[in-house]
Amino acid sequence: MAGRLLVCATPIGNLGDISDRLRDALTDADVVFAEDTRRTAKLLRHLVIDVELVSLFAGNERARTDQVLRDVESGKTVVIVSDAGMPTVSDPGASVIRSVREAGHPVSVIPGPSAVTTAVALAGFGGDRFVFEGFLPRKGQERARRLREIGEETRVVVVFASPKRLGADLSDLVGACGGSREVAVGRELTKLHEETWVGPLADAAERFAEPVKGEVTLVLAPVESEGPSPDEAVDRARGLMAEGATVSDAARRAAEETGVSRRVVYQSLISDQG
Repeated sequence: MAGRLLVCATPIGNLGDISDRLRDALTDADVVFAEDTRRTAKLLRHLVIDVELVSLFAGNERARTDQVLRDVESGKTVVIVSDAGMPTVSDPGASVIRSVREAGHPVSVIPGPSAVTTAVALAGFGGDRFVFEGFLPRKGQERARRLREIGEETRVVVVFASPKRLGADLSDLVGACGGSREVAVGRELTKLHEETWVGPLADAAERFAEPVKGEVTLVLAPVESEGPSPDEAVDRARGLMAEGATVSDAARRAAEETGVSRRVVYQSLISDQG
């Protein structure tokens, strides 16, 4: 009988967030592949579950993928977990999922806590549209490119930060985004010493210049997009009139090109003639 793969989210700090579905999945598992077997062993001990535990981290994911596939094909229920949160979200697991699915075996997800959505909610910048950048590259052109893109992003941006590199990341974000852009710094989310600080990037860079303890998630407020300029729209309409367009036609075309209200442009043109 064919097996299956269960991709399970685990608590990001508070064991009280363990769901009944996660408990059942780990209880029914024949083998659990974990990013850090020591941390997952603590979770299993808390749940009083005894199951085979195998490491699956970035360095051995390619080799472990074949092993997972063999286990599923032999009829086993296989669970993969990361240290915290959802596998594949800045964590290993993607190649395993692709391989099992492409082989025609069922893959299911057991949802759970997420540092990304938790931080977005705490920041209060809105969550209708946001992008997740994961960890910033450590150096080089790729880091510079990513910082530049974040500096121009008009959506909320979520970034994971190493506690040791938090100060350097915030300092570089100030350079890319300006010191006045708002940021929420979420540390130890859902844990006993949870901290959420919100304020300008420049203040955050000063406050968190030294290494901190615990996992950190940054949420940057979006760049406020500049609205269309009525003056530019009216100037465009005047240019169209100089080329022979009527007031009405010039106002309409300028409004279509700039996004400024046709009524605003038309009234300005009428005032010119008065």
